Amino acid sequence: MGRPVNKTLLLGAALLAAALLGGCTREPPQAKAVRPPQAEAVRPLRIGIMPDVDSLPLMVAEAEGLFAAEQVAVELLLFQNPNERSVAFQAGQLDGIISDLANAAQFAAGGFDSKITSLTDGRYGVAGSPALADKRLEGLRGKRIGLSAGTLIQYTLDIQLAAAGIGLEDYEPVPVPQMPLRIEMVLTGQLEAVSLPEPLLTAAVERGAVLLSTTDGTDIDAGVLLFRGAALDSRLDAVRAFYRAYYRAAEQINANPGAYRDFLVEKAGFAAEVRDAYRFVRYRKPTLPTVEQINRVLVWLKARGIQDTVLNPEALLDQRIVAEW
Repeated sequence: MGRPVNKTLLLGAALLAAALLGGCTREPPQAKAVRPPQAEAVRPLRIGIMPDVDSLPLMVAEAEGLFAAEQVAVELLLFQNPNERSVAFQAGQLDGIISDLANAAQFAAGGFDSKITSLTDGRYGVAGSPALADKRLEGLRGKRIGLSAGTLIQYTLDIQLAAAGIGLEDYEPVPVPQMPLRIEMVLTGQLEAVSLPEPLLTAAVERGAVLLSTTDGTDIDAGVLLFRGAALDSRLDAVRAFYRAYYRAAEQINANPGAYRDFLVEKAGFAAEVRDAYRFVRYRKPTLPTVEQINRVLVWLKARGIQDTVLNPEALLDQRIVAEW
C-alpha cells in the first residue's frame, strides 16, 4: 500500500502559526519583502524556502527588487525544517515551495494537488565526524548517519553510498530534521556522518567535519520547485512573473558569483565561514525533470518502504512555466 500524506499534518493546520514562528522566519535575514505599490491589494505569492543554495536565486530576486520589476508581489518564508515547510504547504499557507521529487511523489500519492514546475540547482554531500578513524565514504558501513528521512537528503545519500558499495541496510539512518543540529551532532561525534545540502555542507567542513562525498559529477537531479495546482490555475501570470525574476537572479549570480559572497552571509543568512570557501553552483534556465529521473525516485521510495503507489510521472509535472524558455 502507498503511504498517504500524513493526516496529522492537516489536523495540525490550526497550530500552524506556532509552527511558523518556531520553525521559520517570514523572510531571509535583512531582506525586505518587496511589494510594488500597484500590487499592494494583491495577495503575494507565498513561497517556502530552505537555507540552501537552491533557494539563493529567490533571495537575490527579493533583495534586489527583481520581483518588483516584474510587477509581482512575493513573500519568502524561510524554514529550517522540511516537515514544517510541508505542514504549511498542505495547510494552504504557501503557494509554492523549494522541495524535491520524493516529496512531490508523496504529496501525489496522498491526493494533495501540487505540481512540479521546474528543477532547482544545488549540491549535496556527506560530511564525516572529525573523530572518524576511516575517513573514506566506504568507512561508513554500519555507522550512524544524520539526515532528513524520506527526502532528497536521504535520496542523494543513498546514491552516494551505493557508489561506495554500501546498500540501503548497511548503515543506520538517524532522522535529525533541524540541519544546524545535524552539524553540531557530527562535529561532536554524536553521529559518524551527516547528509547536507550546500552551503551547510561547506559550513560543516570549515568547522572541522571531513568532506567524504558530493553529488558533483553525478546525475543526481531531484531538487524542484512545487506549486499548488490551485495557485497555478488561478494565478498563472503571477507565477510566470515570479519565474522571470527567479531566472534573472540566477543569470546574475552565474555572471559574477564572486559579487555575491557578501550576500551569502549578510543577506541570505548563511554561516560566515562559507563566505570565501563556498563553490557556487551554476544555475540553469527553468527545466523540468525527465520521466526517467522521476521513476528513479519512485523506485527508491518503494525500496525504502516509504511508498509504493503507482504514479504517472508525467502527471506530476506542469509544463506551462518552462514553456516560456
